Amino acid sequence: MSGDSSASAVAEKARLQQHYENESQDQAARPSTGPSGEWSESGPSGTSTTQVPFEMDASSAAPEVGERPATPPPYSGPSSGAQQERSAPRGPQRYPGLPQLDYRLYSPPLFELSADKTAIKTTAPYLSANATALVSLVRAQSTVPPKPQIHITGQRGRKIDFTIKLNLMSLLVPDDPRRRMDYLRCVGHGEMAMRGGPKPSLEPDVGDGGLEEWARRFVEDQASVKTFTLERVVANMDVEWLEGQIRSLVASTGYKGVVNVTFPVTHAKVVVQNPDKVNKFFTSVTTLFAGKRKYEIVKAVWPFATHKNGEPGRRCIVQSEETWWREWRDPIKFAISTMRHGWVTNEDKLEALMEGVGKGVGTVDWGPAEY
Repeated sequence: MSGDSSASAVAEKARLQQHYENESQDQAARPSTGPSGEWSESGPSGTSTTQVPFEMDASSAAPEVGERPATPPPYSGPSSGAQQERSAPRGPQRYPGLPQLDYRLYSPPLFELSADKTAIKTTAPYLSANATALVSLVRAQSTVPPKPQIHITGQRGRKIDFTIKLNLMSLLVPDDPRRRMDYLRCVGHGEMAMRGGPKPSLEPDVGDGGLEEWARRFVEDQASVKTFTLERVVANMDVEWLEGQIRSLVASTGYKGVVNVTFPVTHAKVVVQNPDKVNKFFTSVTTLFAGKRKYEIVKAVWPFATHKNGEPGRRCIVQSEETWWREWRDPIKFAISTMRHGWVTNEDKLEALMEGVGKGVGTVDWGPAEY
């Protein structure tokens, strides 16, 4: 019995060896398969000529169980979606948890951010010489909002007990881009504005010329120093109501110092100035004696709501002042009571919602003041 088994093993080994030798010979004679599922054969000078893709018949579509396929399967390339993703031009990057905006517009090439972060400015020559380029810049920059904030400071004598900041920009940008209500607005008839002179005026009036006409006038202006400014503004946010709520909240902690509540807006201006003819010092001296011709006639309006608080039919873009305050009063109170110097962020809001941080905070022992 053992002899029969040994003979069978030898016969099976010889059969498999013959099978692989025949397959190697077939593959050596078979044309190579390209990555697209087409096959090619060498042409003159090493070039390849593409032929019609091969098709598998029913007999070669699937090998029998336990049988090794006579030919390798066609090459599988990346999915079409992956190819499109790699070949498509890269757009603005999305950041989970942040408003869907093209954040590259806040720091474009050839622009500098001011020290107080309120404006970006450029002296790029083409923007002062080409009206079409200027209009394109203004329209692009109007698609991102300013950054409204709340700053709350408490001070007793020389001692600053707390200074906290909150970012309100997310209240201007809804999750659904179709619900955005921002718009571009040029100065209208009868409105005082910087219309290309050193001080506000009612003239000139370009009528229905709009942004394109103002850009043309700026480019053709021969003044030695001239600026064109886009201003981003927030509309219909009831900051007086918010300030009242904040002051009442601080008073509930027993604080006796001076409380200062402000609503600064950063990233609010885009300024284009014609290039320095000699250097910045020469431009400064020229501006001092001859003045600067200013074009401040266009605004990107970012509404917090459709109407002012209390007016009928009012609809907030994201949420009302009352709703925002209910969500943030505990984090704000906790930050004040712990004498924080810094931002109040979503992490504070999460701690208040998930862990109750800030709830039940009463009067605070503020300690001695410094005089």
